[in-house]
Amino acid sequence: PRRIVLVDDRPPYDCTPLAVDIPDRFLELVRSIPGSGSGPAAARNTGWETAPEPWIVFLDDDVLPGPRWAADLAADLAAAGPATAGIQARITVPLPRDRPPTDWERNTAGLATSQWITADMAYRRAALEALGGFDERFPRAFREDADLALRALDAGWTLTMGSRRTTHPVRPADRWVSVRTQAGNADDVLMNRLHGRTWWARAGAPRGRLPRHLAVTAAGAGALALTAAGR
Repeated sequence: PRRIVLVDDRPPYDCTPLAVDIPDRFLELVRSIPGSGSGPAAARNTGWETAPEPWIVFLDDDVLPGPRWAADLAADLAAAGPATAGIQARITVPLPRDRPPTDWERNTAGLATSQWITADMAYRRAALEALGGFDERFPRAFREDADLALRALDAGWTLTMGSRRTTHPVRPADRWVSVRTQAGNADDVLMNRLHGRTWWARAGAPRGRLPRHLAVTAAGAGALALTAAGR
């Protein structure tokens, strides 16, 4: 890479040193810049707007690029046509072999089959400029990448799958993680408003738990109504 931009998106009051060990060969390339603490969409916009290169590769802070990642990325970019806006990596999520995966682990494993996720996604700078970057109305690491991809496709750009490989480990989580992930339902509502109710099929994205929760709620309301009628 010509440069590595590390966006520190912690709250402004958190001034503890970053626990990052930078290899000596990358010291000249790395630049750390502050984010606004407004979420991944805003942080990624801060990052790509800082880098003037024609291609920007977005990497999450918890992914592990494969041993041939740099060479494969170069091949991916060389194969891109003039209408190619983005090139996705092939994501692997390791799961435990000695027990069934938890809900959180299954949720993370869905990244391996999701399209256009920015855990490792290269975007052409010209496309980002034309599209206005990520929509910062998405405050979480959820759906902001699908929104950008759909806007790119609607504008006539193409998106492709590359050859580079990246591992996305499952983050450690507490017992309340499933509750916190339900905040993403608000992002699904915004996606429905922006792209219509069939957006998830176009984006190759899992639907999340909102439809299931609505069905469970409806079933519960029906049961209460039947109970009241029985009385």
